[in-house]
Amino acid sequence: MKGWRPPAPFLLLLPAIVVLAAVVIIPLILSLYSSFTPFRLTQPASLYTFVGFRNYARILTDLEFWTAFGRTVLLLTVALNVEMLLGLGLAMLVEKATSGQRLLRTIMMFPMMFSPILVGFQFKFMFNDNIGLVNNALQSLGLTDQAIPWLIDGTLAFTAILVAEIWSSTSVFAILILAGLLAMPKEPIEAARVDGCTPWQTFRYVTWPFIMPFAYIAMTIRSLDVARAYDIVKIMTDGGPAKRTELLWTLVSRTAYADARMGLANAMAYVAILLSILFTVYFFRKLAAARTQIAAEW
Repeated sequence: MKGWRPPAPFLLLLPAIVVLAAVVIIPLILSLYSSFTPFRLTQPASLYTFVGFRNYARILTDLEFWTAFGRTVLLLTVALNVEMLLGLGLAMLVEKATSGQRLLRTIMMFPMMFSPILVGFQFKFMFNDNIGLVNNALQSLGLTDQAIPWLIDGTLAFTAILVAEIWSSTSVFAILILAGLLAMPKEPIEAARVDGCTPWQTFRYVTWPFIMPFAYIAMTIRSLDVARAYDIVKIMTDGGPAKRTELLWTLVSRTAYADARMGLANAMAYVAILLSILFTVYFFRKLAAARTQIAAEW
């Protein structure tokens, strides 16, 4: 080793490698190890007791965990479909605009600029029982004569969270689908019109197959966001009332810090990550199939 000197690329990357190992790799290894222990924050010595897959076996039979998982899947399914429909509509409206399209694109991106915590506070105030904008508007219009307990009733609280998620992230679909519409050649649409296709047939058989990959890219991005939804739910309901809006990551947070069961919480987190990966793989397969269809038809 005398006289040996590391290559220059390695030396240049070394600071980034050290930082990455310190803030990502080492914590991941420690959290993975602790998921095989009964580690409690109130009992530091429990970190050195290895229990194998006991935490994971407990999760598989934990009704609370699978209820939170089902609620997360419900939120993901409804949010993605509504966001895609609204984003598609917004993108088509902006694409048809003859003037001010740049301004419309900028306005369309505004919700993405707000942090999830700010969105959570914003909608928590809007859905407040007494001074909230939603109740005041409904009462002023005569649609109800009493305040609706949006964040107290479990079903209504979940709906309020869903509205906040849709408002903050519809622009992701709108921007990506708009990019597909702007990149789409006009000749096939003109040919479809000449052949006598109706607007719906033109959209169904010409426009939609072309922009489908862009929609799946947006779905992939948003599925990861919704699968780890935490900030908005934490601010608006904190998983309440009576855990009726508990999602996977709010359950992990409560288990780790409120209940001090860090080992079990880390096991839950790794199971949640695995489930998120499965959703991502599903959408990537859909994206690959859509790209293959585009290559074959165009």
